[in-house]
Amino acid sequence: MADWSPSTYLKFEDERTRPARDLLAQVPLAAPRRVVDMGCGPGNSTELLVERFPEAQVVGLDSSPAMLTAARQRLPAASFAEADATTWVPEADVDLVFANAIYQWVPEHIPALANVLGALRPGAVLAVQMPDNMAEPSHQLMRKVAAEGPWAAKLANAARLPLPPVKAYYDALKPHAAHLDIWHSAYNHVLADAAAIVEWVSATGLRPFVEPLAGVERSAFLARYEAELAAAYPKAVDGKVLLRFPRLFIVAQR
Repeated sequence: MADWSPSTYLKFEDERTRPARDLLAQVPLAAPRRVVDMGCGPGNSTELLVERFPEAQVVGLDSSPAMLTAARQRLPAASFAEADATTWVPEADVDLVFANAIYQWVPEHIPALANVLGALRPGAVLAVQMPDNMAEPSHQLMRKVAAEGPWAAKLANAARLPLPPVKAYYDALKPHAAHLDIWHSAYNHVLADAAAIVEWVSATGLRPFVEPLAGVERSAFLARYEAELAAAYPKAVDGKVLLRFPRLFIVAQR
C-alpha cells in the first residue's frame, strides 16, 4: 500500500486518541525510565506518554516515513525511528511497550506480542490496543461492496482478518506475564453522517479497498459504500450518526 496519510488520520484526532488515553490509564507504572511507543503514528499517542512520564526516555517507532515526519514535527524534542512491528522486540532495559492500534495490521501478531513481552524484564509492561470491529457494519459493508462490484477480483484479498478469540491472547501471553488483564470497550463515536464514516475509515481500514482502484472505479466504489452505510447507520435525533467501534485492550506485566 501507499504510505499512510497523517492528515487523514488526524481528522478525528480526539476520537482516535481516546482509546490510547484509556489504555494508558491502566498502565501500572509510576516512573518508567525507558518507554517505547510502537506504531506511534503522527505522535498523538507519544504525546500522551511524554506528558504522563516526563522523566522517561520516550521513543516512538513506526514503519511509515510520513507518520514519523508528522510525529517529529509535533514533538521535536522526542525521539523517533523506523521499525517493523512484525519483527521488532524491545531491548532488555525497556520498562513499557505501548502499542496503540498497530498490531492488528501484523498477520501473525500473537507470536509477535509474545516475543515482545518475553523480551521484557520483570516488572515491565506491554500495553496494547487493537480495533476489533470486523463484524461491524462499517467493515462488513466494505467486504460486501468489494465482492459485489466489477472490482471484485482486484479486492479479493483486501479485507483484514478478524482478531482471534481472547483466549488465544491469554494462552500466548500468560506464560510470560505475572499479571495479565484483557478487556473490550465499545465506543460510540458521534459523526456527522455516512460520508463522515467513509472519511473516518479512509485513513485505516478502507485503504486496502480503495488503493487498488483509480478514477471512475474508485469513485463508484466509494459512492456505493457510502449508500450502504447510510442505510446501515440511521440518523439520530440530532441528524448525526453513531459509529460503534469495539476495541480490544491488553495490559501484561512481566
